[in-house]
Amino acid sequence: MSGLHHDCSSAHQHGESNEGHSHDHGDHSDEVQPALQTLIWKQVDFENIRTLNESESDMGAKIVEKPWPQRLNAEPMLESDADEQLLMFVPFTGVVKLHSVLVRSSEDSSAPKTLKLFPNRDDLDFSSASDLQPSQTIELSQTSAIQDLPVKRTLFGNTYNLNLFIEDNFGDGATRIYWLGFKGEFSALNREPVEVLYEKAANPKDHTLIQGVGDVASRHAI
Repeated sequence: MSGLHHDCSSAHQHGESNEGHSHDHGDHSDEVQPALQTLIWKQVDFENIRTLNESESDMGAKIVEKPWPQRLNAEPMLESDADEQLLMFVPFTGVVKLHSVLVRSSEDSSAPKTLKLFPNRDDLDFSSASDLQPSQTIELSQTSAIQDLPVKRTLFGNTYNLNLFIEDNFGDGATRIYWLGFKGEFSALNREPVEVLYEKAANPKDHTLIQGVGDVASRHAI
């Protein structure tokens, strides 16, 4: 990315031991069902996710692609490279009425702090993300629990893609995120009307009026 102003030569060494322990709280039945009802996961275009300033390629896509049952796993993990900032572009395969963004990070200073959201843009870099007014700014907590961050639904009711700009963290040189998800309502891009139109076009009986108009036009042309 040409707009990436970070010097990525200073990649951070990381070995997360505090996040690798087993979680004894497991999957609570009271939290699993409500989340799954509105979880946007299969509708994410995983192959076209882009992340700027990630220390390892495709980790941004992998933490989104990580399924709900694995959301507490320490791996894969997204870590920033040259500094604490991250910029993610997440496209959807249709239209999303976004309700909230779900984030799992950690209790240490590598947890993301300020999240800025920009819907329906594919031209952002760190410079423009810093200069432009986001549709919404969200302050995150320093916790390893899943954070369900509501968005202003009137501003995200017709979302084709979402840019997430992690502006800073709680003081660490690198930001680490273990899982990223979305909740909302999904509408597929419906191509069925076009297919029906083609089927009708192949049937001459459905085009008597059109043929008549064509005959009149040809007589006038003569």
